[in-house]
Amino acid sequence: MNTAEQAGHEAKDATRRAAASRPMTVLTRVGLACRGVLYALIGVVALQIAAGDGSKEADKAGAISTLAALPFGAVLLWIMTAGFAALALWQASEAVFGHGKALERGESVARVVVYVLVFFTLISVLTTSKATSDDQKSQDLTAKLLALPAGPFIVGAIGLGFVVLGAYWVRRGVTKGFREELDRGRMSPRARSVMDRLGLGGYVARGAIAALAGIFVVQAAITYDADKAGGIDATLRQFADTPAGAWLLVVVALGVLLFAGYCFGESRWRRTS
Repeated sequence: MNTAEQAGHEAKDATRRAAASRPMTVLTRVGLACRGVLYALIGVVALQIAAGDGSKEADKAGAISTLAALPFGAVLLWIMTAGFAALALWQASEAVFGHGKALERGESVARVVVYVLVFFTLISVLTTSKATSDDQKSQDLTAKLLALPAGPFIVGAIGLGFVVLGAYWVRRGVTKGFREELDRGRMSPRARSVMDRLGLGGYVARGAIAALAGIFVVQAAITYDADKAGGIDATLRQFADTPAGAWLLVVVALGVLLFAGYCFGESRWRRTS
């Protein structure tokens, strides 16, 4: 083994050890709990939208802005910043060094992107007191991609990717595939039962949101209109515009709250190594 290869292996080992260290494990669990807080706030706002109050945005940026307005909000946001940084590093390590299947590694990569975006949203709120909505971010990115030579095909592929991811999450919830991520040996029978229910409802709702968001992106590609794309907020509001009306949004919002509960349980029982 030459010097360059040895240095590369040493760098990988150092990264793996850092991701598996005790302080990083603690921060990762904090990050998982913080993720639960964000989803809980999104679920609550979605219920408010279903009740006719559409003044707030049901997305991660809106949830972060809500937290920033609380007493000691800055302290909470700094804790969340550290937590999401740890989540990003952990998932990057899973994507590079993990032994999962290709789809699982792809999911880890997607999670890294999401966690990094949340990290920068937190930094933006802490430094400028402003947070760009997920809808605006989605539309801006879609507009830039559509301007590329093969833009519509790229955007369409991304949209289909979201649809596939949504279907994967629904299947993961229905088949209880999330059990593989939990250290069920440390859980009581009651805790296993509760997490099964939270994971089932949460992953199905999360999958439905991702699939509908993907359909919006595909529409943006077909119509060459970036405004068709949207984030979590626009997607949730669309559920209220279906024939089922606000009741479907209530069901999805309750599913988001279930996923928030799953995140809190995950912060305690998730396998991190």
